[in-house]
Amino acid sequence: MQYHFDIINHQLFNHQTTTIMENQEFTFKGATVNGFLAFAIILLILAEGAVLTGYGAEYENVAKLVAGVLLLLVGLFCLKGFIRQEPNEARVMLFFGKYRGTFKRVGFTWVNPLITPKKLSLRARNLDGEPIKVNDKQGNPVMIGLVLVWKLKDTYKAMFEIDAQTMAHGAAAVGQDVSSIMRAFENFVKIQSDAALRQVAGQYAYDNTDSDDEITLRSGSDEVNSELETKLDERLAMAGIEIVEARVNYLAYAPEIAAVMLRRQQADAIIAAREKIVEGAVGMVKMALDKLAKDEVVELDDDKKAAMVSNLMVVLCGDDTAQPVVNTGTLNM
Repeated sequence: MQYHFDIINHQLFNHQTTTIMENQEFTFKGATVNGFLAFAIILLILAEGAVLTGYGAEYENVAKLVAGVLLLLVGLFCLKGFIRQEPNEARVMLFFGKYRGTFKRVGFTWVNPLITPKKLSLRARNLDGEPIKVNDKQGNPVMIGLVLVWKLKDTYKAMFEIDAQTMAHGAAAVGQDVSSIMRAFENFVKIQSDAALRQVAGQYAYDNTDSDDEITLRSGSDEVNSELETKLDERLAMAGIEIVEARVNYLAYAPEIAAVMLRRQQADAIIAAREKIVEGAVGMVKMALDKLAKDEVVELDDDKKAAMVSNLMVVLCGDDTAQPVVNTGTLNM
């Protein structure tokens, strides 16, 4: 019975956790005022406060003096509520530590000054990672690098699922200076992209596998890039980051084996070229013999054909230019 209760409690906990994770970002629904209208009203409040303060000080009217000072303090405090926001920017709104929504309205707006806005950029950013050394499927050390385009998608996860404020340099400036918080995300993306790249690179061989159908890092760029993007999505989803594009932009053997592997590739290329040359030479010799026989230019026995085939193969397959030898004697048929 206790075992069944534990299962039920575990399922309920997972359900509650899933519900909490799904309830992430939502639009800020607090009171807002057009910034220019609010600025005009605050100017009137400050002006009225200045007049009352001056009148109270001049005529020693304590009530008007106190009212004027209060109006000045209220007006100055209200100046803190102005938000000037550009396209593809957002602000996470906090009211004494409680998340009140994400504000994405573009323009000049006034909100409750007691709300603390955390500024974020939703624009796409580019990461050109330095090549790192990894081991491929066959254990060969290779150098591989990637280029990544990413942007923030869920501002709630970005601010509260990872410790961005600790990662940022100058944590006190987070929320006021967008570059500080975005540098923290760039650092997070860089670390996770290196980890994903190592994981993906270890699943494929660099090149020259026994099976022609097997995907390699060199030949299967589309499949490798797709797998890399999937792994990055899995790792960065917890931070509310969306991967726009991810691809391998650098691939080479590590320096310690590069020379050996280069000779291996050259040998494979030479063998493939020789096979092509021999295949073409055999076809040309066959065509020459058939043409001579068809046009009855000369009648050759088996020995003459063998000698002709040998000479033609040497000429066609040799690396150096053949030197012609003119036979001035008679040709015995």
